[in-house]
Amino acid sequence: MAQSTRQTALSVRHLLGIKDLTEADIQLILDTAKEFKDVINRPIKKVPSLRDITIANVFFENSTRTRLSFELAEKRLSADVVNFSASGSSVKKGETLLDTVNNILAMKVDMVVMRHSSPGAPHYLSSRIKANVVNAGDGTHEHPTQALLDSFSIREKLGDVAGKRVAIIGDITHSRVALSNIFCLQKQGAEVMVCGPTTLIPKYINSLGVKVGHNVREALAWCDVANVLRIQLERQQIKYFPSLREYSLYYGISKQMLDDLDRPIVLMHPGPINRGVELTSDAADSTHSIILDQVENGVAVRMAVLYLLAQL
Repeated sequence: MAQSTRQTALSVRHLLGIKDLTEADIQLILDTAKEFKDVINRPIKKVPSLRDITIANVFFENSTRTRLSFELAEKRLSADVVNFSASGSSVKKGETLLDTVNNILAMKVDMVVMRHSSPGAPHYLSSRIKANVVNAGDGTHEHPTQALLDSFSIREKLGDVAGKRVAIIGDITHSRVALSNIFCLQKQGAEVMVCGPTTLIPKYINSLGVKVGHNVREALAWCDVANVLRIQLERQQIKYFPSLREYSLYYGISKQMLDDLDRPIVLMHPGPINRGVELTSDAADSTHSIILDQVENGVAVRMAVLYLLAQL
């Protein structure tokens, strides 16, 4: 993109999903994240960019990695941070989502980072409050910052996302990461395949313009990047496959399988990994893997998102 036409502000007030972003929005976030990654690798890792901003992390679902990543990003930007966890809170006593957030906003909060088990909860909230809203995962719908950090990690490793072949392997049906990644990768010009058991691939997936496969070895041979998803047993109300052992036998990925390919590929995982199920330990810890890079990049990408939204 020519310097004169480079976008300098997001086209949206909230980050609710990748579906709402333009390709220029995505590039602006990734370019800004690159600058922040340089910052967090300095001896002094803080910048005063959000010194007068108060951000509430409102998590109605358990989360460790995402919540800590957002909290670290906020503190690196010098924001004031309020953490709210629904477990052991007024939500257990019957308080509604809107009541909870209005009470937090009464404390003069400028931005809300929210994770919720109901798809569309951040969208509902953004239409009713003045603060910026960041979706940190809504049910099985979207997880936009994960998709952005995945794209950032691919770009960092391979130079560009455009033209790359990315296979998303595993539990597609229950994954908000899969949907956000499909939208994000396609908007940047990548080819996407989903691969997994028939029972874990939703019927609507064909309408999204992705390839569908059921053979993990064929998917690995096709792709430049394999993004392997966790089996989300906590979201499964019925059995989608006979056992974890059988899933691992047909869809688990080992280092030997990666080494047998005729060219190196990049291995990713949004975490936490079920070691021995979707990935063996030697695959997760191999030179193919950029899983720890994804964790580091998550802080830089979330800093970029918070910083850009605060300018609007």
